[in-house]
Amino acid sequence: MELAYREYGNGQPLLILHGLFGQSDNWNSLAKRFGEHGFKVFAIDQRNHGLSPHSNIWDYQSMAQDLKEFLDTHQLENVILLGHSMGGKTVLFFEELYPSIADKLVIADIAPRAYEPHHDAVLKALNAVDFSEINTRKEAEHILNQYISDFGTKQFLLKNIYWKEDDTKQMDWRFNLKTITENYNNVSVSVPEFKSNSNTLFIRGEKSDYINQQDIKDIELRFTNVQILTISNSGHWVHAEQPEAFFNSVMSFIS
Repeated sequence: MELAYREYGNGQPLLILHGLFGQSDNWNSLAKRFGEHGFKVFAIDQRNHGLSPHSNIWDYQSMAQDLKEFLDTHQLENVILLGHSMGGKTVLFFEELYPSIADKLVIADIAPRAYEPHHDAVLKALNAVDFSEINTRKEAEHILNQYISDFGTKQFLLKNIYWKEDDTKQMDWRFNLKTITENYNNVSVSVPEFKSNSNTLFIRGEKSDYINQQDIKDIELRFTNVQILTISNSGHWVHAEQPEAFFNSVMSFIS
């Protein structure tokens, strides 16, 4: 699958993969900064997200294969892979399927384990928005308010609304909501057992529960060359909540 992407800077290739319901432009500010500091940055839309193609197939194996195809198509070598949440899990599956291709790995606030499904309210909210009945973001936000209380989450989701370029003259979600809803359990799974010698950094948010002490033991069993860093005063969206600390941490590791 030919993935959409945004490109910044020059130097060693640094590929950034967003999380669930995200898209490449969520990373614009950080991607530009990495590009200004000696890296050729590719901020990628994963399948069924952003401007990348939609598909009925949606699991980590296919997303890892998409990433390998991207490297081959663009003839990229000695790459650094940075992924947050679902994007980090894609990087872990990539390392399991294609060991030692990447020069360095940065995994932001996700562990190799399986997670209990916890986006039910979000999926209900998104599916409750009927774009054949509404035509403003405010109306969509009003519907989301009935299911989601967190302001930041709602604004993050609303950034995915766009106007379709067809005869319907309707708004829609950028992500493939139908496939994501039907295949959500595919992105809650654990990464198969594997061993990696790749130079790897795990970053976790101090207030997040996505990487716990048991996860750290599992990570250290899988990776022989790993650092685990906690960024203070941040939750799961560590790169958005503490962008300066996140940027400095990643730069210190990849430079």
